[in-house]
Amino acid sequence: MIISKKQIAKMVEISALRADCTVSEIDEMAAYAIEHGVGYVLAFPYFIPYLAEKVKGHPEVKVVGVIGFPAGGNSTNTKVQEAKELAAAGCAELDMVINVGLMKSGNYDKALEDVKAVVAAANGLPLKVIIEAHYLNRAETKRACEICLEAKATFVKTGTGWTPTGATLENIALIKSIVGDRIKIKASGGVRGLETLVEMYRRGATRFGIGLRTVTKIFEELNEYPNGYELR
Repeated sequence: MIISKKQIAKMVEISALRADCTVSEIDEMAAYAIEHGVGYVLAFPYFIPYLAEKVKGHPEVKVVGVIGFPAGGNSTNTKVQEAKELAAAGCAELDMVINVGLMKSGNYDKALEDVKAVVAAANGLPLKVIIEAHYLNRAETKRACEICLEAKATFVKTGTGWTPTGATLENIALIKSIVGDRIKIKASGGVRGLETLVEMYRRGATRFGIGLRTVTKIFEELNEYPNGYELR
């Protein structure tokens, strides 16, 4: 099986989600996404109207906003309002952080209510639930995935990229073993190069949240495979 640069570009979400990201970096991200056919761009809520304007006229580049970022500890009402505001500002998809504190406390019913409320507020927009796998043991990861399924989220997302470890081959494989084909998987943080991306794809991830510098590196690597990268 061959995977092309164009196919990979459509699975990539360029993230400008460091605390010190500047407007010029958002400009650079938007321009790069337009030039290279990258599917998605992410920024903090404050910058979403600006980012949406930068990619206006390029429907192939979709804007994604984050909710409850980075700890997930916002009240449910706050998350609901964030979802509505981001949708109105031009987001095509939303990424919310699960309430990690509730998960670690074993209060899964409340965590489920939180996700369900945001799914409802998204009003049909695809919603990815960031489970922050770095903090969860295997049993908690299983429950987080089950919450995503029960709430009818669109993706399970490994993490925010703000923890010591992000997506790993191991947590992608674990999530896939739990959810099968019932929900999609997004890897975020830890995607450092083409080979890592491909290995995560093999294990079940179909979206990849990556910073612009690493995306540039991956696309440069892909230039060495003009006929596409062979999945062995």
